[in-house]
Amino acid sequence: MGGGLPKQFRDWGGRPLLRATVEAFLDPGMPPLAGIALAVPPSHLAEAQSWAFPVPCWVIQGGDTRQASVWAALQVLPDQPMTPVMIHDAVRPFPPATPLWEAIEALNRYDGVLLGEPSTDTLKRVDGEGRVLRTEPREEFFRAQTPQIARLATWRRAFRVAEEAGYTGTDDVSLLERLGLTVKLIPSPSSNLKLTTSEDWERAQPR
Repeated sequence: MGGGLPKQFRDWGGRPLLRATVEAFLDPGMPPLAGIALAVPPSHLAEAQSWAFPVPCWVIQGGDTRQASVWAALQVLPDQPMTPVMIHDAVRPFPPATPLWEAIEALNRYDGVLLGEPSTDTLKRVDGEGRVLRTEPREEFFRAQTPQIARLATWRRAFRVAEEAGYTGTDDVSLLERLGLTVKLIPSPSSNLKLTTSEDWERAQPR
């Protein structure tokens, strides 16, 4: 997005975006949180540590990659292996309540759950030179979102095995898939967007 300041600490309606995202999970109607773990850049540790939330919050220094940051955050949580843990992008400030409740309920039957947006585009598979090979059935494709949810022991096992193997996934549940675990996708609206570009920021800015 440019500008130097990490986007999760840019002003978002009078608050840093990361704080606004966390507070969205504390809104009425959302699944209740028992605690929060934030992995942040070292330059913003003191700022994040100064925030007050109505549940315990552990603030730790993030790693060199997103996966390393998540792994560090998982390790500071209380050792309650069966507790569901939601891993969420700091720059998705509109988590949807109903799909989240469905996702947590689905965790009774699956090893992991994620939210995902159904594809509305026609999808073409192409070769290395850009030639179209075929049209894929778009009803089988979803854009992965967060939160992505599993029990703490499941997450810790998946991240530990990935670290030992030197494997980096493109999202968190891919580490579960790699172990042959079952992952359920819950459809989620496009409003659960990730603020990636300046255009995203301007379009979604709270008024």
